[in-house]
Amino acid sequence: MGPWSPNWRPDPTGRRLEAIRLARRGGLLAGLIFTPLVWLAALLTPRDAVVLPRAALDGSSWFVAAALVGLFCAPGIALLGAGLAGSTLGTKSSAAITGVAIAVGVPVAAVTSAMIGVFVAAIAVGNDAGDASAIAGQLLRGGVTAAVRVSPLIVLGSVLWIALVRRFARVVA
Repeated sequence: MGPWSPNWRPDPTGRRLEAIRLARRGGLLAGLIFTPLVWLAALLTPRDAVVLPRAALDGSSWFVAAALVGLFCAPGIALLGAGLAGSTLGTKSSAAITGVAIAVGVPVAAVTSAMIGVFVAAIAVGNDAGDASAIAGQLLRGGVTAAVRVSPLIVLGSVLWIALVRRFARVVA
């Protein structure tokens, strides 16, 4: 429901605006914290673990491919952070549960978002749907393996995310 709806009324308390700002901050912080972790995880994935239908990647193109995978993951991670940001403001136990939820959800959101992005990009550069599906499947396999490798960093990132969201939620803009 928005201003174009006949039942829309302004919020005199300002809570709607606070919730919007909190979601924006949560999404931004999740993107800033976890996207570099995805890039690191993709960079640490062995090159032979991902078999691509076209030419093999050398060192510099592997670096660029890891950065692209990280960028493809950013929207899913930001959406997860925006969706979970509101639940961090309750009690400390609800914030801890939210931390567990984001720690579990970040690899899922990252791999899902990256698979969609890589599939679309593979189609855009001229691969057929079968090759694009194979690339997305390889990304799924590599993404799960990479998430297990960097899982301690994901836990640290989720603790940092919870602390920052709780801290910056109280800032009045």
